[in-house]
This record gives sequence, structure tokens and C-alpha cells, in this order.
Amino acid sequence: MRLMTMAASALLAVLPAAASAAPPKGVWTNPRGSVRVVFQSCGHAMCGKVVWASPQAQADTRAKGGEPLLGAMLFRDFVEEERGRWTGSVFIPDIGQTVSGTIEQSGPDTLVGEGCLMAGFGCQSQTWTRVR
Repeated sequence: MRLMTMAASALLAVLPAAASAAPPKGVWTNPRGSVRVVFQSCGHAMCGKVVWASPQAQADTRAKGGEPLLGAMLFRDFVEEERGRWTGSVFIPDIGQTVSGTIEQSGPDTLVGEGCLMAGFGCQSQTWTRVR
């Protein structure tokens, strides 16, 4: 019995960080490294605000008639629906639209965010990487 307890403890020690219930707070960057978002607590939920964007990303958003990128709250009202997976709303500044979305932490420094236009259709995902 003692051996089983030790084995279970060892297994728990090597489980990935995604199994942790802690929200993915900190600064994260998109796949192109052109936008950085800080994830933080917003009341009883989690949100993500743009704290840095490359000049090109800012210009692209302006050219499409979107709202300013810096300071935009891209991830809104995310709550944990299951361990390591949050649901909420994603704001797309290029088109000025908010869509339903999910964030799934697949590792300590990796988030996969997905937004869908309507009822699971028109979905796009991005893998975000922790900066700090």
C-alpha cells in the first residue's frame, strides 16, 4: 500500500502544468510575435488586454477600419469550465466584432485560443506563448 502511495505521489509530481487550476496569468504573444496580451483577473473572471503591438499589426488594424489595438481587451469574461479550459468572448479589433471563444492551456507556456463566429462555425485558433 505504501508503494502505491509513493507511486501516485510521483505521478502527480510529473503531471503537466495544464492540469493546474491556476489561470494563465502573465504576458503572452501570438504566433507571429506581433501582439502581446496580459492575462489577469477581472472580477470573478479572466481577461486579456493588449499591452504591446508591432507597428505593422497596428497599421493592419487601422487599415481594416478596426478599433485601436493597444489597450484593446481581446479576451473578455473567461471562466474556467473545466480544468485548464476557459470560455468567454474574444474581441476581433480588425472587424470590431466579439465572438465566443475558448482558451486551453496545453502546457505551462502554451495557450491555444479559439474563436467562433456562430455556433461552432467560422472558427479560427491560435497558439499563444508565454513571454513572462
